[in-house]
Amino acid sequence: MIVLASKSASRQAMLTAAGVSFEARPADVDERALEAGLQGARPDQVALALAEAKALAVEDGERPVLGSDSLVVVADRRYDKPASREEAAEHLRAFSGRVMQLHSAAAIAHKGTIVWRHAALASLWVRVLSEEFIDRYLDAEWPEVSGCVGVFRIEGLGIQLFDRIEGDQFTVLGMPLLPVLGALRELGELPS
Repeated sequence: MIVLASKSASRQAMLTAAGVSFEARPADVDERALEAGLQGARPDQVALALAEAKALAVEDGERPVLGSDSLVVVADRRYDKPASREEAAEHLRAFSGRVMQLHSAAAIAHKGTIVWRHAALASLWVRVLSEEFIDRYLDAEWPEVSGCVGVFRIEGLGIQLFDRIEGDQFTVLGMPLLPVLGALRELGELPS
């Protein structure tokens, strides 16, 4: 059994579906403070640093700790989770007709040391979104998408935001699951 340093329902569902035994213990990490110290870093480096910080923040002793993080970049601007419905609408307007770069990273810590890390990228082409669509979408999805970077849940109505997606679905869901499973096999946490 591993420890998942996350409260993300999506990440928990991925691990459960993949047959990974885990205990969820959300990490207490000041993400904004960590990001402030990473000015000038590439988005994949920021996502990796956040995943590593989360994995290291949850001390367990003997069990490996899995940390993960995702971030969105559109037109060279990084977006965080929306703080309000109004901000979510602003984000969706900014995404409209553009390509969203979604960076998902995972890291595994064991006995206080990062023993594995991986970052993945998915590109999502956001279709042109009308104000009517944005209002209806948020009527249906708010506040559930308030905890989602990119203001969408791909497994729900969020799929309607996109014309095309390149990258694996697990990366889009918020964690590069296939590399994580490979790392867990290498660590002896899953049978090979």
